[in-house]
Amino acid sequence: MIKRLSTCCLLLALAACQREAPAPEAQAPGSQAAPAAVPAPAAPAAPVELKDVIERDPNYVIGISYPPNINQYPGLAAELGRYADAARAELMQAVDGLAGEKPTAPYDLSLAFNMLAETPQVVTVAANGSSYTGGAHGNPLIARFVWLPQRNELLQAEHLIVDADGWRAISDAVREQLHASLSQRIDADGIEPAQRAEMLKSGLKMIDEGSGPDAGNFSQIEPVLDAAGRITALRFVFPPYQVGPYSDGVQVAEVPASVLLPHVAGPYRDLFAVPGA
Repeated sequence: MIKRLSTCCLLLALAACQREAPAPEAQAPGSQAAPAAVPAPAAPAAPVELKDVIERDPNYVIGISYPPNINQYPGLAAELGRYADAARAELMQAVDGLAGEKPTAPYDLSLAFNMLAETPQVVTVAANGSSYTGGAHGNPLIARFVWLPQRNELLQAEHLIVDADGWRAISDAVREQLHASLSQRIDADGIEPAQRAEMLKSGLKMIDEGSGPDAGNFSQIEPVLDAAGRITALRFVFPPYQVGPYSDGVQVAEVPASVLLPHVAGPYRDLFAVPGA
């Protein structure tokens, strides 16, 4: 669940929720998608200077914070800036819609970008926050950015895994973990058998709908690195409502390199630790 961000970080946060969006349709078991073209290494981007933001107004509050050294990666900084700008634009559109009326509570954008990993091969940044534009709750802002400095490229799920079999393998591994976690949470609550069966049925349905074998369901990635900076697993991050109710918060599942490597596109294979090597 998204935590309150302290005012010392220039962020004011509210409890968050998210409108449920339909999950992308999974491919039929026998189909084979054409591999997505792997982009060539990009030319260096122009310098970008991201700065923490705090704006206060009777109608809204905006707080955005960035990692202190993020500007040394201009391409990544540009991606973070675009994400923050889009979130701010959406908030301001809602503010403009007030047409001069004062909201019952100030609209609020709270967004923090934090460095999760930084090696010569892989830089990972997490975006966590919320946007409140009325109603009982805010909308969660959950995103992950994996930058490959040597390729000057943002790693994207659809370029990383090259075939439908790979997405089925990932989906199966993720569902197994999420199913087990769901069962453990329900059992810990000591619910009556009939209610447990109903909750389990509903929960499994949400998991299966939100983790079908489609790249769009696995776009938020956190590489798990060994001491040498090689990827030993990918941690897939699921925002509230994708694979469970709001009360379950953000959920994650890790898929090891042994499952991933047979399906990883050639240009990215050297980022991974070879199992048993």
